[in-house]
Amino acid sequence: MSRADRFLNACKNLPVDCTPIWIMRQAGRYLPEYRAVRAKLSFLELCKTPDAACEVTLQPLERFELDAAILFSDILVVPEAMGMELILEDKGPEFPHPITSRAEIEKLAIPDPERELAYVMEAIRRVRKNLGGRAPLIGFSGAPWTLAAYMIEGKTSRSFEKAKALLFGDEALAHTLLGKIADSVTAYLNAQLAAGAQAVQLFDSWAGCLAPEDYAKFGAPYLTRIIQGLKRDGQPVIVFGVETGELLGLLAKTGADVVGVDWRVPLPEARRRTGAQVSLQGNLDPTSLFLPGDLLDARARKVLADAKAAGGGHIFNLGHGIHQHTPPESVARLVDLVHRESARSA
Repeated sequence: MSRADRFLNACKNLPVDCTPIWIMRQAGRYLPEYRAVRAKLSFLELCKTPDAACEVTLQPLERFELDAAILFSDILVVPEAMGMELILEDKGPEFPHPITSRAEIEKLAIPDPERELAYVMEAIRRVRKNLGGRAPLIGFSGAPWTLAAYMIEGKTSRSFEKAKALLFGDEALAHTLLGKIADSVTAYLNAQLAAGAQAVQLFDSWAGCLAPEDYAKFGAPYLTRIIQGLKRDGQPVIVFGVETGELLGLLAKTGADVVGVDWRVPLPEARRRTGAQVSLQGNLDPTSLFLPGDLLDARARKVLADAKAAGGGHIFNLGHGIHQHTPPESVARLVDLVHRESARSA
């Protein structure tokens, strides 16, 4: 079975020869070859240079037998394309002029992705050309609530109190903003699919900041709106957020094919919360990759055993992005173990 068939079948709850694996942030700074490229370009320049973004996207597939590539980019290029000034540095993202009023929301544009985000589409085309049939390419975007949280707060926050205050204090204004972001993301992902993305993932990274009743109002409906608006020809959609244990049922009802699970919820319990209609993705704790080999193996086997007990499709992944100082040899060991052990089980 090809790596493309393995990944896409698992997304659709179809039989596979072994469990597919890819890793969130697999194209990134834990790799010395990435750091060599990054030394020549700022992060945002790297995102906006199709040749470099293509090179970085492909780097982990040159090292490891991963079953999918994920485009190198950043979720915050969408708000920038909508008209916000974005600073992306190692210390973290920043919007110097965050949203504070209705007038600022009304000024936001719904960008033409083939114009304002053309560099992303060109990177996708170049990755597909260079990948050939080796592995499928995953495109992605941030989800409306997560993007709104950054746009209102201006930067990363532990609590996103300004963003939550706007949502809770003026629901009509909140829905205006979230709707505009959802329409922008829908157009963006449709352009990615047209350019050649074979799957897309929606990152609702800060979903866990909202209580279930608030997420049911301000989060999940906008994921549903986006997924319903996608012009797909069988390409699967993955949804993922951090600390979403209490939200898994809501995520499963958005129309997504796959629900990502962090390490806080065992996969059998995640299956109970999502039901049988979706595949599951996850959910090894990223810090496991710093352990001695035998302990890493044991934790990976536990995820595989949990996935088997949960039933249904499973894509092996970390429960969040890979850490900066992760040893690449631990990634190689993990990928080999997942393929070998799951093939025996199959």
